[in-house]
Amino acid sequence: MSESKSFSISKELVLEAYRKVKANRGAAGIDKQSLEDFERNLKDNLYKIWNRMSSGTYFPSPVKAVEIPKGGTGKRMLGIPTVADRVAQMVVKLYIEPQVDICFHEDSYGYRPMKSAEQALAVTRGRCWKYDWVIDLDVKGFFDNMDHDLTMKAVRHHVEEKWILLYVERWLKAPIVMRNGEKVERQKGTPQGGVISPLLANLFMHYVFDKWMERHYPRNPFARYADDAVIHCRTKQEAESLLEALRDRFRECFLELHPEKTKIIYCKDGKRRRDDHDNITFDFLGYTFKPRRSRTRSGKIFLNFSPAMSVKARKRIKERIREWELPSRTGMTLEMIAIEINPQVRGWINYYGKFYRSSIYRVMEYVEYKLCMWARRKYKRLRGSKEQARRWLGRIRKGQRGLFFVHWEFVS
Repeated sequence: MSESKSFSISKELVLEAYRKVKANRGAAGIDKQSLEDFERNLKDNLYKIWNRMSSGTYFPSPVKAVEIPKGGTGKRMLGIPTVADRVAQMVVKLYIEPQVDICFHEDSYGYRPMKSAEQALAVTRGRCWKYDWVIDLDVKGFFDNMDHDLTMKAVRHHVEEKWILLYVERWLKAPIVMRNGEKVERQKGTPQGGVISPLLANLFMHYVFDKWMERHYPRNPFARYADDAVIHCRTKQEAESLLEALRDRFRECFLELHPEKTKIIYCKDGKRRRDDHDNITFDFLGYTFKPRRSRTRSGKIFLNFSPAMSVKARKRIKERIREWELPSRTGMTLEMIAIEINPQVRGWINYYGKFYRSSIYRVMEYVEYKLCMWARRKYKRLRGSKEQARRWLGRIRKGQRGLFFVHWEFVS
């Protein structure tokens, strides 16, 4: 690298960052440049990123605002950086994540190497059996309200490189462009959709929540996934006292706990039967925890507080299945449809089949229903009844040596 450069950044790191961004895919930013467009002049584009970052002349473009559905109850605003900015952010993430991640709490599970939502769910299920009470924590507009000064204070605690501090601050302050073209300057928050945002969010919550809990309430275990957290308590009084302390703590850090969504839950089951508490259910990472009928190995039925696929998750997946428009795609063969939908269906099964596996049956039946509609439109002989199409698919299913569609494991 030329000695005239202000900062030492390797070209190999920029190339690795690009490969990571490409693997993650993603939409075009405010400049409308897609990954494919970026690749048409890949060598020059990567050189520009390296040259500007190395010389201190890199400034991010404004962030493109995109609205996406939020759990069927509204919309969430994402901020999509340009491809070049995503590569630049990935350079910083690759550089600092190894040294930052080792400092994080063992019960921080979101957006971390070797950590997963499934791990957070498993540890939460076990603790719900051990502790009678849960605080379901919901931070109001977390990504939109992260304080910039506190964020930079946390970054400086771990990072000395001037170029990283310089660019992180520029990313935090980059304006966002709304759908109507209005450019909004940002005094707080980090774009939910940026490559660096999850790492900054974890760093922020590490000091606002994780370390604070470890210092003041070490006997109350928790599981946190980004800004979504559950905390376990022994008594209702303990939960109420801790929740008040948490409200004050987040207020000190310029955040607010959602007054309706943050609540205290009683983990009711066959042994814990008190009826003086209304909240006996909570949602966490696409699962609903609540009292459910379970069966022992000997066949005995008992009431167990456990997780299963949430109603919100089921509705969201059904909406995604409707977006496939399978009934109208009569130009495709079954093999073509299977190749297209199996990866996504397999992902749902792998995630929502971890706990209370039977809860995903209805979703898998919905996939089969859409295939029946496809068959009735494609073949005249099957238009007589839904059952006729279902039997036809059933014969194909039984004739396969392996599973043709991955959801056929769940349908009869």
